[in-house]
Amino acid sequence: MLKNSKVTLGLPHSDPVTESVADLLTLAEPLDYKSSRMSMGPGAQTAMGKGLLPSPGDEEGRPAWNSKLQYILAQVGFSVGLGNVWRFPYLCQKNGGGAYLVPYFILLILIGIPLFFLELAVGQRIRRGSIGVWNYVYPQLGGIGVSSLMVCGFVGLYYNVIIGWSIFYFFQSFQYPLPWAECPIRVVNGSQAIIEPECEKSSATTYFWYRQTLNITSTIEDSGGLNWKMTLSLFAAWLIVCLAVIKGIQSSGKVMYFSSLFPYVVLICFLVRGLMLKGSVDGIAHMFTPKLEKMLEPQVWREAATQVFFALGLGFGGVIAFSSYNKRDNNCHFDAALVSIINFITSILATLVVFAVLGFKANIMNEKCVVENAEKILGYLKSGVLSLELIPPHVNFSHLSALDYQEMYGVIKTVREDSFDQLGLDPCILEDELNKAVQGTGLAFIAFTEAMTHFPASPFWSVMFFFMLINLGLGSMIGTMTGITTPVLDAFPKIRKEFLCVGCCIVAFFCGLLFVQRSGNYFVTMFDDYSAGLPLTVVVILENISVAWIYGTKRFMQDLEDMLGFRPYSFYFYMWKYVSPACLTVLIIATVIEMAVSPAGYNAWVEELASEKFLSYPPWALGVAYSLIIAAMLPLPCVFIARHFNLLSDGSNKLSVSYRKGMTKDLSGLEEENESRFILSKGTPSPSPSPMPSHRPYLGPGGAQEMTNTAGYGTGTPTKTGYQNINSPESEL
Repeated sequence: MLKNSKVTLGLPHSDPVTESVADLLTLAEPLDYKSSRMSMGPGAQTAMGKGLLPSPGDEEGRPAWNSKLQYILAQVGFSVGLGNVWRFPYLCQKNGGGAYLVPYFILLILIGIPLFFLELAVGQRIRRGSIGVWNYVYPQLGGIGVSSLMVCGFVGLYYNVIIGWSIFYFFQSFQYPLPWAECPIRVVNGSQAIIEPECEKSSATTYFWYRQTLNITSTIEDSGGLNWKMTLSLFAAWLIVCLAVIKGIQSSGKVMYFSSLFPYVVLICFLVRGLMLKGSVDGIAHMFTPKLEKMLEPQVWREAATQVFFALGLGFGGVIAFSSYNKRDNNCHFDAALVSIINFITSILATLVVFAVLGFKANIMNEKCVVENAEKILGYLKSGVLSLELIPPHVNFSHLSALDYQEMYGVIKTVREDSFDQLGLDPCILEDELNKAVQGTGLAFIAFTEAMTHFPASPFWSVMFFFMLINLGLGSMIGTMTGITTPVLDAFPKIRKEFLCVGCCIVAFFCGLLFVQRSGNYFVTMFDDYSAGLPLTVVVILENISVAWIYGTKRFMQDLEDMLGFRPYSFYFYMWKYVSPACLTVLIIATVIEMAVSPAGYNAWVEELASEKFLSYPPWALGVAYSLIIAAMLPLPCVFIARHFNLLSDGSNKLSVSYRKGMTKDLSGLEEENESRFILSKGTPSPSPSPMPSHRPYLGPGGAQEMTNTAGYGTGTPTKTGYQNINSPESEL
C-alpha cells in the first residue's frame, strides 16, 4: 500500500481502490498476506514485532544446513584462520605477553561478541546475503553489502596465494632430509664446492623461502616474470576451493567436517610433542610472563581491537551468508558466544604451540651460539690474545653450559672493556633469542619450519603442519567465497551456482597471477595492509549504525525476542547503541593516524645482503595501494547518492523468487469474494470486531506508546491495534 494513501493515513475515503493483485506484487511490500494485520480471515496471525521482514514463503526453496553441527563448524572454520596461528602469537609477544590477553578479552566482550551476534541475527532473520540484508535494513546504505563483496574479492585473491604456498611446502615435505634443512652446495670451476653465499649469510630455511620458493626480486618494480612453481600451486589452490564451494553449502558443509576439525587434531599433537622438547617451557613461560606496563600503551589496545575485529570475520559478509541458511528460530545468541569463545581458545592453543616450538628452537640456537663463541675464546687463548686466568676454574670447554659461558663472557667483558668489541663475542642470552618477534609468513615458512627440522621424524611433522595450514586457509576461503556468491545468487536467482562458482574461481586465478610473479610477495603485503583494514572497519560501523540508530535498537531487540523466543540481555542494547560505535570510531581514527604517520613501504629481500631492507613504495605502487581503499569504499557513497536522488531502484522492494511464489500461492487460494473484500477493500465495513488473535503490543524505538491504527479495519470506530506502517523508515526491515 502506498505510503500516502488514505487508508494508511487513516482518513475517510470513498474512492474505489483499483490496485490489482499484480500491482500489489509490483509494489513488493515485504508483507505476508496470511500473517499480516490486513488479513481478517480466521487464519490471520499477528505480525507484531516482525520488523525484519521476509515472509515464511522465503523459507521454501532456500538451501539449509543439514545439521546445527555443520553450521557451527562452518562458522568456526571461517573465523579460525591463519591469523590465529601466526598473527595472535606475534601480538602476544610484542604487546606484553600474558598482559595482552586482558585488553584482547575486554574488547572481545565489548566489540567482538555483540557485533558478531548482530551479523548472525540479521542474516538469519532476513535470510539473504550481505547485499540483500542491508538493502532491507536501510536501502540508502545498501552499499555496505557491495563493499563487503569487494573486500571479500580483494582478500580472496591474495589469501589463496598463501594456501598455494602451503601446498608447495606440503609436497616438498615428502622427502628426507627436508629440502630446507641444509644450505645447498654450489660447484665452482667444475671442481670446487662451496656453500651458496646467500644461504650462508642467512639460513637454510630463509634461503629456501626467498630463493627456491618465491625466487624473489629485490624491488617491487622488478616483476621478474611468472614463477611457474607458484603458478601451479595457485591453480591447485583455486581448484580445491572451487570443488569445495561448487554446490554451495551442500558441498562446503561436508568439507567443513574435516577442514574445521583437523587443525585442532594437529595443534594438540604439536602441543604434546612440543612440551616434550627441551626448552619448550622456557618459550611458554616467556610468552605468558605479563609485562603490565604495556597495558597502558594505546597501541596495544588498537592492535587488540583490530585482531578481535578480523579474528571473527566481521564485515566480510561470510558470517551473514552462513547464518542466512539457518531456520529463523535458531538460537543465534548461543552461536555467537560459542564461536567467539572457540576462536579465543584456539588462539590461546595456537600460541602455546608456537612458543613451545620456538622455545625449543631458541635453545637450539642458543647452544649453537655458545659453541661458536667458545671456539673463538679457545682460539684467543691459544694465540695469547686472552689470558687463561680470565677463565673461571670450574669451566669445562668440552661440556660448556649457557650459564658457564655467560659467566666467562662477563669476566672477559669486564677485564677487556676497552678492546672487547674487537673480540666479536656474542652474549648468547636465551631471552634475546626469544624476543625475536616474527609473524605472518616469516613465522610459518621460516621460524616454525626451521624448528621442525630439529624434530625427530621431521618430514612427518612438516606434512602435518602444512596440511593444517591448507585446511585453516580453506575454511576461511569457503566463508569468503560464500560471502561473494550468496548475495549475487540472491540478486540473480536464475544464475546456476555451479557456473557462478566456477566463473569466479577462473577469474580469480587469472587476477591472482599478479601475486605469483617473482615480485608477487610484495603485492601480497600491499593487499594485506590496504585492501581490508580501513574499509572493513567502516563497513562494520555502518552496519552497527544501520541497525542501532536507523532501524532502532529497541525494535531490533523486539525482533530478536520474537525470533529467539527470549529477550537478549540489556547488555547488548547498550553495546550496540553506544559502546561498539564509540570503539569503532576510535579504531577508525587510530587506523587513519597510523596510516598517515607510518611510512608506506615494504620489506624487500636484497640478495647481495641476504637480508630484508625496508623500501618505500614508488608513486605508482602507492597509487595502487590507495586505490584499493577507494575501490572498496566507493560503493558506500555511490549507492547512497543514487538512492537518495532516486537514480537506483530501492533494493528493499525487490522480492525473492521464493517470496513471490509464497505470496502468489496465498493469493491464488482466496475466493473471489474474499479477494475483493480483503485485498481490493470493496467490502462493506462490518460493525462487529474482526476475529483477530490476541497479540502483545509492539513498542517502537521510543518504547513508550503502542503503535495505533486509526483506520479501524473491519469496524466503524478507531481501534488500537498492533499494526505498524510497513512503509515507515523505522520498519524498512
